[in-house]
Amino acid sequence: MGLKIGIFTDSYRPYTSGVVRSIETFTEELNADGHEFYIFAPDYPNCKKESNVFRFSSIPAPTNSQFALAVPFSIRLRPTLKRLGLDIIHVHSPFLLGRLGARCARKYNIPLVFTFHTLYDQYVHYVPFGQNITREITKKFCTDFCNHCDLVIVPTDIIGRHLRSWGVQSNIATVPTGIKLSDYRTEQKDWLYRQFNIDPHCKLLICVGRLGKEKNLSFIIKSFQPIAASFPDTRLVLVGSGPEREALGQLATSMGVADKIIFTGTLSKEEIAKAYNSAHIFVFASVTETQGLVVGEAKAAGLPVVAVRAFGISEMVEDGQDGFLTDLDLQQFVEKIKLLLQDECLRRAMSENAFANAEKISAKNCAQKLLQCYYSIIAQKHGNNLKTSV
Repeated sequence: MGLKIGIFTDSYRPYTSGVVRSIETFTEELNADGHEFYIFAPDYPNCKKESNVFRFSSIPAPTNSQFALAVPFSIRLRPTLKRLGLDIIHVHSPFLLGRLGARCARKYNIPLVFTFHTLYDQYVHYVPFGQNITREITKKFCTDFCNHCDLVIVPTDIIGRHLRSWGVQSNIATVPTGIKLSDYRTEQKDWLYRQFNIDPHCKLLICVGRLGKEKNLSFIIKSFQPIAASFPDTRLVLVGSGPEREALGQLATSMGVADKIIFTGTLSKEEIAKAYNSAHIFVFASVTETQGLVVGEAKAAGLPVVAVRAFGISEMVEDGQDGFLTDLDLQQFVEKIKLLLQDECLRRAMSENAFANAEKISAKNCAQKLLQCYYSIIAQKHGNNLKTSV
């Protein structure tokens, strides 16, 4: 008999994010093995009903109207939890529904797992004042939350060490969000060209992610100026939407490269996969990633990566094998991209390595790691009288 897992998350579809993709990937893999997931998430306008998904009334976030903030209260929650008889509560944020899930776990003596998806202290630029104080408060808040959990999941080892440096003493396990490799592998290589009327002779650099300050896309645009000057038939494709869209467009215009940058807006998962497969090099400059799921997706599509070496990204790229890691330095970043553009043999070799190395974070392998963590923490909390074993 499989486990019953309650997922409490402040981010869930129809909103798109790395957290949402992580939840979808793990639930799909483990559902196939007979385990049951129950999702507790914010409601959205015109949100379709799904079995095993419980929605909380919500309001739009003041800094991002597309994101819903749940009101963490429901008179139906208590009877629902009693009826379900959960074996594990797994929360995906230390706020709102994450804290509600933690309270439920303590109240009903259910093992509590928390996945630390986000370096929240790196997002204080959304706070209009007192950012230094806010950063320190955020670190303490996250540390305290982690220390009340039975297990903290991190996607990369470096984030585990980072949490230890903050003072987290709870059990920590490294489980990357896996990639369903088949979703990103297709023979169709011209979707971007057809969709956005791009000259088929052009080489495409692509970056996928929310258009927010924390993604450091201004760095990408600034790096593209000298690349476009040296390689006029190169285009930069930025996939995603977000609050920095207008500012990034203005930056592109001021640097004289607006006609060579394509802003696709929001794409579906299937369209993103086609976009990866249409491109030649994946570029990434965020310094706030705990894993950088899009890097794994790009590698699954066979794209070599040029990325800034920071936090989780440093473990997602094998420097010199399937891509290059650089300092947060425009000249270094530009040089590595130029190297791949001018040396087709090197680009193809790194493409093959990226394709092969993506196997290390396949969805199936990562889901089995998570399942082992679930059984282990249940055994620690309740002894070895489990419903089943692995």
